[in-house]
Amino acid sequence: MNEPFVLEVCVDSLESALQAKEGGATRLELCANLPIGGTTPALSLVRRVKAETGLPVHTLLRPRFGDFLYTPEELKLLEEDAAALLEQGADALVSGFLTPEGDLDLPVLERFVKLAHRAGKKFTLHRAFDLCRDPFAALEQCRALGVDAILTSGQQNSCLEGLPLLQQLWDLRAEVELLLGAGIQASTIRQVRQVLPQARAFHMSGKKVVESGMRYRKEGVSMGLPSLSEYEIWRTDREAVRAARKELTGI
Repeated sequence: MNEPFVLEVCVDSLESALQAKEGGATRLELCANLPIGGTTPALSLVRRVKAETGLPVHTLLRPRFGDFLYTPEELKLLEEDAAALLEQGADALVSGFLTPEGDLDLPVLERFVKLAHRAGKKFTLHRAFDLCRDPFAALEQCRALGVDAILTSGQQNSCLEGLPLLQQLWDLRAEVELLLGAGIQASTIRQVRQVLPQARAFHMSGKKVVESGMRYRKEGVSMGLPSLSEYEIWRTDREAVRAARKELTGI
């Protein structure tokens, strides 16, 4: 059954995907390495999530942590990843590409939009949009290229802070879906809809931190970013998703 709203939950594991479904997500954005903003997920994870949730799965295309200015070698790998993800049943590609000057890299963006559309799938421009120097020009360019959706916080750290820009973009969006993200939970959905009552598409992680089962913990050794604990695991909290869905449905 088609819902009159979109509640997209960003997940990086099968466990989180199942929790998101139980909470009432209408679709998933699937990635790996959510604590660093997400990277391209493994094909095996895409297959399992598709098979076990039955939800539409939008897959992130991001080769590494960091900015969205990619080398030719990275772009070649992303094209291979995109083709493989679509073969595994991804319902949309989610990515973004910038120039050194902070504009959308239009030739590259067009290439990936067409790649998705040729497969009968959709393309979402992710929060690279929030790093563009001119969001109004970027929105118009997305419309011209046939981008299906833009994930945005209104160029702020949270969509509540970005509401002034989101209001300006709203009437210019035409057929492009504005997917509102960053800091989304039940209470923020309520606040956003007080300003933008037409808003119907929201993106959240609904994460909670789960303690590792490791009893022995080696002190002073980090496997990655020192600011991230090796013994904390991010998981989707189905109750946070359920509360957000309740806010959208009023049930």
